[in-house]
Amino acid sequence: MTLADRLRHALDRVHDGALLAADMAEMAGQPADAMVSAAVLIAVTDRPGPGIILTQRTETLRRHAGQVAFPGGRIDPGETAVEAALREAEEEIALPPDRVDLIGPVDRYRTATGFDVTPIVGVIPPDLPLIPAEAEVASVFEVPLSFLLDTRNHRPGSAVFRGAERRFIEIPWQDRRIWGATAAMLVNLSRRLQWA
Repeated sequence: MTLADRLRHALDRVHDGALLAADMAEMAGQPADAMVSAAVLIAVTDRPGPGIILTQRTETLRRHAGQVAFPGGRIDPGETAVEAALREAEEEIALPPDRVDLIGPVDRYRTATGFDVTPIVGVIPPDLPLIPAEAEVASVFEVPLSFLLDTRNHRPGSAVFRGAERRFIEIPWQDRRIWGATAAMLVNLSRRLQWA
């Protein structure tokens, strides 16, 4: 069975466990039309020890500067979440859409900054020449899937946001800090794969 088949089988299964829905508890109840629809690509590399492609955003961006993120962004009018995730991945890291074996969408996540994000899982060949878009992406890197899914690497963090303490999960990787919505979506993926 291929990696793509294993992921499809695991992520298609119905579950009754708890998933993270939003950065802050009050965001979970926000109406969808009050938020900006966005999509990200969770690109899993097809190798014996699969990895996930992540980006480090540039320090000059207005939002989420310097943060670790999946390739992704707003869903344009008339676009599906899958189309948006593939377009953004091509724009941000030069990932050709035809090199992505789509698995499909997983659990949406709402951010404290007003985005309703649909993660799209796809499998890509290993070692593609991914090129960061200079204006948005400082670097592209791969983290082993086994590391990201290991709950021992999911650590509690907190910060003050809009005058209130915000609690979140962070995943330290080498000299990088994966946290916020990106870490939460990885935790949800981890839980889904564990339940399978």
